[in-house]
Formats: sequence, C-alpha cells, structure tokens
Amino acid sequence: MDPMMQTLFGIVAVLLVLGGLAGAILPILPGLPMVFGGLLLAAWCDGFEHVGKVTIGVLTVLLLIGLVLDFVAGSLGAKKVGASPKAVLGATLGSVVGIFFGLPGLILGPFIGAVIGEIGARRSLDQAAASGVATWIGLLLGTVAKLALGLAMIGVFAFVWLI
Repeated sequence: MDPMMQTLFGIVAVLLVLGGLAGAILPILPGLPMVFGGLLLAAWCDGFEHVGKVTIGVLTVLLLIGLVLDFVAGSLGAKKVGASPKAVLGATLGSVVGIFFGLPGLILGPFIGAVIGEIGARRSLDQAAASGVATWIGLLLGTVAKLALGLAMIGVFAFVWLI
C-alpha cells in the first residue's frame, strides 16, 4: 500500500477509535463498533502483519459482549424494580435527548425519560421514581462497562501490536 494512503487510513483508524470511545459514553454514536472498525482498519493498513486473525477474533468477542451489555443494561436495572417497557424506552429516548443538554442532560435524561415512561404506563409516582433510578443505574453501569470494553479492546490491540 502506498505510504501516503497508509498514513491516511491510519489517521482515519485513530479517529474511529477516539470517536468510538466518545460513543461509549454518548448514546448517539455506535461506540464499540467504531472502536472495532478503527482497530480493524489499523490492522488492515498493516497487512495484518502485527495483528492477526486470533486477535481480531478476540476483539470481535469483546465487541459482541459489549453489544449484548448495551442492549440489556438498562433493562436489567428496570426489571429489578418491576419497571414497564415504557420506562426502558423512555430512558433510552431520554439518553438521546439528553445529549443536547450537555452533561446535565446525559445524567438526568435517562432518569427523566424512565419516569415519564412509567407515568405513561399509569404507574404511581413512587414506582416511576424507583424505575427511573433503577433504569438510570443500569444505563450508567452499562456505559461504564462499554467504556471498559472499549479500553480493553485498545489494550489487546496495543499489546499484540507491540509484542
């Protein structure tokens, strides 16, 4: 591959990985798939000389674990207190809307969305608040897990690249 193109693809790979780490926190970006895509692109740029099939397989497993965690994290917290599916949907929508309100929106959006969802499901205010808190904790733990998995993916890649 032309060195200029290799450098260009390398820059795109780094941007994908950095964007993916941001996406592990911001629900509007597909965080772990972006990290994986950036790492795969970096391996491809190198002709898979440093990072081979086994490492790509490990990264794929970490990606799949992260996708499953992302899907079930909020639901597990909500189910713990008997939240309705509307509370989970509300928390997810609250996360997306919260992005537009900065850090307070990212913190409060899932909680407010879950509470609104529970009220929409005709639950009591106490149940709505409990569901909001549980869903928010589930989403928070899921976010931390996604960020940790993204960093683990980078760590595995870097370790294999350097040895």
